[in-house]
Amino acid sequence: MAEIDDLERNVTEAASAGRIDDASAALHALLKMQRDQREAAISLLRIIRDRHLPIEESLKVLIEIEASHPGDVELVARLGDCLELARDIDLLNAPPPDEPLFERVVNALSAAASKSTYAGNESLILEGLATAARMRARQSDAIAEASHKRLVELEPNSPRRQYNYGLFLKTRGKFAEGMSANQRAVELSKETVDRYEWNLGICATGARRGDIALAVWKRMGQKIEIGRFGLPEGVYPQCKVALAERPLAERKAECDDPGLEETVWINRLSPCHGIIRSVLYQDLGVDYGDVVLIDGAPVTHHKYGEIQVPVFPHLATLERRHYQFFDFAGTQSASHELTELGSSLGDDAVIYSHTEQYQLICSSCWRNPDIDHDHGDTIEKHIVVGRIAAPPEVSPQALLGKLDEAVAQKTSCEIYTPSLCAAAGYPNRAEVDRRRFDMLVNN
Repeated sequence: MAEIDDLERNVTEAASAGRIDDASAALHALLKMQRDQREAAISLLRIIRDRHLPIEESLKVLIEIEASHPGDVELVARLGDCLELARDIDLLNAPPPDEPLFERVVNALSAAASKSTYAGNESLILEGLATAARMRARQSDAIAEASHKRLVELEPNSPRRQYNYGLFLKTRGKFAEGMSANQRAVELSKETVDRYEWNLGICATGARRGDIALAVWKRMGQKIEIGRFGLPEGVYPQCKVALAERPLAERKAECDDPGLEETVWINRLSPCHGIIRSVLYQDLGVDYGDVVLIDGAPVTHHKYGEIQVPVFPHLATLERRHYQFFDFAGTQSASHELTELGSSLGDDAVIYSHTEQYQLICSSCWRNPDIDHDHGDTIEKHIVVGRIAAPPEVSPQALLGKLDEAVAQKTSCEIYTPSLCAAAGYPNRAEVDRRRFDMLVNN
């Protein structure tokens, strides 16, 4: 036992000091011992629980422990509770893990939880089962929810049990129920716990209970009041969101992956929601102008000079505002000229550039693409391709009129948007714009 304690201490001290080789040597010795010494396996689980190992290394260790002690229900339960440290849980919308260990642990603990012989260890088993099932994305939701409910029944006055249940409900889009569980956690806690408050605020926002969310953010010292959409609104730095076509909170077990993904800018209105300010490349079912709910832990940070911009996971879409979108291609003499014209459109309409580049184009084709000719002389064009976005109440005719006025004031720019011309009721102009549009895009 003393040798196990010494090795555990060596791993934790070396890992904390960044001595990777020393930590690895002590870890390897413990892994050998755990094959026939249960205490060594428990020591390894403590090392993982205290976050001394990287995610990938934690998973390898857990696989070895499970292979060595498959019939030890208590050990497997402790292992199940460590599985959240064998996945990057900040990647909220990731698909279920490929590693079969997660499913094996859920199956083993589900069987154990149903046997009366393990009644004395029910909480331990259920805790490991709830965590392992939650780590499987939407594949084991019924098991995870039932485990959390039973844990709350067993310990109704435990704020931690209420919080864990609320955390699960939040990630499954059950915001009203998650709000109630987190409210109970806050009430039961003898002191202010930030993670309880954060998840209560997020769930209240998702449930569209602006009054409760506002009270939470004010308790946390935020300068914020009720604003648009009946939700709290303050002044926050812009951030980015990793949007998913199918965020975890909105998808089902049979289609359990994020689908298309795109990282975009939002105008952050509160600690957990904002309005999308990028026009997307892809069709994710959410786009510019829509209101999204974000989770509290950033996935990563993007660096712009000396500024670190957090990138948050997309928890759910609160409101789809059904903006209109029109593809465009155009030319300009200098960077950003066309996008700057968007300020003339008003009504939150924008000209959003996706690509800007210089290209050589056949001058004869540019003048008249219907004439058969040799492709000789060329002209250089600074080409911009993107999309125009406008609120649904703006008529295409009015939008096109403002666009024409803006371009007329900027003679160095040209813009072609056949879909907007067609929507405005100008089929002949749409046909002409289509030719120029295709030439610019195809070139």
